[in-house]
Amino acid sequence: MGRLYTIHPADNVAVDTETGFKVALKPIRKGEDVVKYGNPIGHATADIAAGERVHTDNMATSLAAHETYEFHGAHPVPAPVGDAGTFPGYVRADGRVGIRNEIWVIPTVGCVNAVAEAIARRCGCHAFPHPYGCSQLGDDHRTTQLILRGLALNPNAGGVLVVGLGCENNTMASFRALLADADPERIRFLVCQEHEDEIAEGVRLIGELKERIARDERVPCPVSALRVGLKCGGSDGYSGITANPLVGRFTDRLTNLGGGAVLTEVPEMFGAERLLMDRASSRDVYDKTVGLIERYKDYFVRHGQVVYENPSPGNKAGGISTLEDKSLGCTQKSGSAPVSGVLGYGDRIPSGGLWLLEGPGNDMVACTNLTAAGCSLILFTTGRGTPLGAPVPTVKIASNAALAAKKSRWIDFDASPALDGDDGIDERFWQRVLAVAGGEETANERNGDRQIAIFKDGVTL
Repeated sequence: MGRLYTIHPADNVAVDTETGFKVALKPIRKGEDVVKYGNPIGHATADIAAGERVHTDNMATSLAAHETYEFHGAHPVPAPVGDAGTFPGYVRADGRVGIRNEIWVIPTVGCVNAVAEAIARRCGCHAFPHPYGCSQLGDDHRTTQLILRGLALNPNAGGVLVVGLGCENNTMASFRALLADADPERIRFLVCQEHEDEIAEGVRLIGELKERIARDERVPCPVSALRVGLKCGGSDGYSGITANPLVGRFTDRLTNLGGGAVLTEVPEMFGAERLLMDRASSRDVYDKTVGLIERYKDYFVRHGQVVYENPSPGNKAGGISTLEDKSLGCTQKSGSAPVSGVLGYGDRIPSGGLWLLEGPGNDMVACTNLTAAGCSLILFTTGRGTPLGAPVPTVKIASNAALAAKKSRWIDFDASPALDGDDGIDERFWQRVLAVAGGEETANERNGDRQIAIFKDGVTL
């Protein structure tokens, strides 16, 4: 057994720094709460002796499908303070700031994925295939449109080619109407059925976009212009004590300076949702946060699933035992910032502050949602490792040194020194993120790992 790391004085378990698993600090009786992060993460299913490992064989979740919540007052949002300097970014016509100046090819429908990818290969730009845009009804159809709209309006896209087929439900006319506020100099539309050689036409249109973005230059932009997505995937027992708190401290610093951060993965708020509700900046934000949680629980119940069907096998192998255990570690990424508001699918972050975004914990869907919400980069913590990347730079932060060493091609930053109280890690991480904002490539960019996935809930015709 390695050194025991106690997170909170109220905890009755500590983390073994050698394995990432929990160890009882004192006897825990059957039925008694197991406490970590100062909060219950489940209950003991058997008597647990001091020094005994605490995991899925002797503890279980205490979550239920429905909970009762109480408003305890608004958590005021402080005015931005301090001057953090600048980073070189691209200022768009609507005032948003991009950290890349790329051309993106966005299919309106899965039928033209191959066409979009062929055009992108020919022109050296990025295409984002997906299977939707037709044969969808109601909310699913609307979600597809809103997510694709958000991608097209992301400030990292200096130019966008929208590729349609011509007979899909997501008609070019209806989709163009959603993009009425897009900069007309930076967007082009291609309906494949209207051209004899759709690839040649796409190449021609991208040529026009390349001429436009060639005139763009990076200029000094305040740190308050950054919009950062917060995500974790393949978490382990170290995630909640190294990588996620590191990102949380970054979030606090960024939002204190007027920048914006977006936390998603609603099912991985279950068990920690009261902490977020108590940070709501107003009664309205509190009510919307409750609604966000309850809608997602109802979604599980509606499909005949239990709300606590989490963590994943990989999470459990890394030392996470229950959804509460996972959620309390996951929400560490939000720091202590007040919650400024709640965003739905396709909503774009309107200002600085911490925002909660509707969506699942699935890595590809969550990263897509964050990109569509207007985030120009994503901070992605991981304890197990993943090569996945969003359309925007995705900074991979390892929770443990073994992962950082083994998967150096995937990992951008090693958070493990935080376990030993490294006083300089916060500043090194801050500077690394600003370097990425200024143009330094992330591992997912170097490796070409950029994907999207769109949430689906209903009928496909």
